[in-house]
Amino acid sequence: MRIEIDPADFTWTAVRSQGAGGQNVNKVATAVRLRYDVGASSLPAAVKARLLASGDRRIAAGGVVVVKAQRHRTQERNLADAFARLRALVEAAAHVDPPRRATRPTLASKRRRAEDKRRRSQVKASRRTPDA
Repeated sequence: MRIEIDPADFTWTAVRSQGAGGQNVNKVATAVRLRYDVGASSLPAAVKARLLASGDRRIAAGGVVVVKAQRHRTQERNLADAFARLRALVEAAAHVDPPRRATRPTLASKRRRAEDKRRRSQVKASRRTPDA
C-alpha cells in the first residue's frame, strides 16, 4: 500500500555530522534531523495506531518520529535519505499481513512423519546394549 506523506507534516533541521571527516565536519551542517509528528499527520487512523504501537526506537514519547541522516556528504542527499527512511517506516506500518488460515496436515505427511519416527527409533534401539 503506497502512503503519501505530506511535506507540510514534517520539519527538518541541518545539524553537524558525527564521526571522522577532518575540518569539514566541524564547519558544515550536512546531517539532517527530520521530525514527523504522527498524531498531527494526515495518515489514516489505523496506520497511525500501528506506527505508534510498533515500538521503533526512532519514535519519541510524544509520538514524534525522529530520523537522522548523515551518510552522505551533502545536505540534499541526506534529506532525501531521511525522507526515504521515514517513508519506509510508514509503509511498513501500513502493510497488514493477511490472516493465516489454519490447515491440516495431509495423510501422506502424517505417514512420512510416522515412518521417520519408526526409523529413528530403530537407530536408537540398535545403539542399546543387548540384555544378557
